[in-house]
Amino acid sequence: MQQLVVWILRVITNTFFRRIDVAGAENVPATGAVIFAGNHPNALMDGWLLTAKCGRWPLHFMANAKLWDYPILGKFMDASGAVPVYRREDHGDKTDNQSAFEKLYEVIESGNCMGVFPEGVSHVESQLTKLKTGTARIALAVAARGKTEVKIVPCGLNYIHRHRFRSQVLLEFGEPIIVDDTWAAEYRDDEQATVRKLTDELAAALGAVTLNAPDWNTLLYTQTIRRLYKPSSVALSPGQYIELNRRFVSRYLHFADDPEMVAFRTEVENYQAQLELLGLKDHQLRQPVSLGQLTRKLLFRSFMMLLLLPLAIPGALLHLPIGWIAATVGERFSYETDDIATLKVFATILLLPILYLAIAITIGVKFGFLWALISVLALTFSFFMSVRLLEAETTIVVSLLSLLRLARLGRDVDELRERRKALVEQIRQMVDRMADPDMPRMFTREDFASTAPDQ
Repeated sequence: MQQLVVWILRVITNTFFRRIDVAGAENVPATGAVIFAGNHPNALMDGWLLTAKCGRWPLHFMANAKLWDYPILGKFMDASGAVPVYRREDHGDKTDNQSAFEKLYEVIESGNCMGVFPEGVSHVESQLTKLKTGTARIALAVAARGKTEVKIVPCGLNYIHRHRFRSQVLLEFGEPIIVDDTWAAEYRDDEQATVRKLTDELAAALGAVTLNAPDWNTLLYTQTIRRLYKPSSVALSPGQYIELNRRFVSRYLHFADDPEMVAFRTEVENYQAQLELLGLKDHQLRQPVSLGQLTRKLLFRSFMMLLLLPLAIPGALLHLPIGWIAATVGERFSYETDDIATLKVFATILLLPILYLAIAITIGVKFGFLWALISVLALTFSFFMSVRLLEAETTIVVSLLSLLRLARLGRDVDELRERRKALVEQIRQMVDRMADPDMPRMFTREDFASTAPDQ
């Protein structure tokens, strides 16, 4: 049954996200007991991604017992092997999770895998929150029982746009923390101190595979200077995107009080504020684009859209209402922004089978089972074509809006482009002086040389 659940989750995640990169897969042990410990920025989507991409099954998650209050969701959680855990915040001091822990001990001691999010709750903060000690307690308790060695694998879930359909995500596995006999001996000597020590080590390991900043303004600032610094001739994968942001956050925090850094941040934030005021994006100022170039791009993308159109129309007509309902449910009924993607997916999962079943029954009654099956398969294919069509249409609309804004704001754009050119030169000089000398550079001189001077 769990293999079916894993397959379903692969379909869901590969459909919702346009690109999923996995880094550090070699750090996942092929055999033996493993606790996958991840950050928790995107509600149930985090567990789905980890289940679909970790490469080890069965994977039993610790999950908030409140999820079992919803009958359909509860059955899905049971089928996926999740174990309900009662949080003290929800159930008071009388909370007893001993039976849940015993179940997890059995899972680990049998050489299987457990998944957990040590932060305890899903959140939208710009950095990891303080870790709960439960993960360390379970690992150390199992090690102390002496039946198996436990490995904790830190998992970094880094979303480019966490709740946006067809966005990108990086799942990064860090080096395992081996909870061996040495840890078990320390645990027996001083339980509380050892639990805190292992929790702190896990926090450091998770910090190394996630993007963290002290606040959202700092994160937005470092993302802006990352865009200014990156050569336009280089395309970044999600892994490189996160790594470059991570480096900028680290070096910014190191030099945050440097007068040059303080002045530069003010200039960059003023530049970004001016862009937002004019409704422009930074990439639109990298270099002057002629009307002819934009026209050729628009014609090419329009041609590709026309090729997809006959294949996509049936899927678009039937699936767009479901997409609209799912988006509405995600935006209006979410309690926090971290669960928008989860609600969108659940709404789609509930509605799609109803749609397909209705179509299959209608066609089956009139034309027979074979035509009903063919219709459902054709509709599924058309759905994926409609997704491609929607992406092409979005690109065309963005290009048209860019063309109109650039034409209307000629003088302002020219001034901003000059400001951008100066900021690019300044950030590259600052990187040369302030970069960690022991860290290999991501871009070569040739990468910068191949970039036009005004980019």
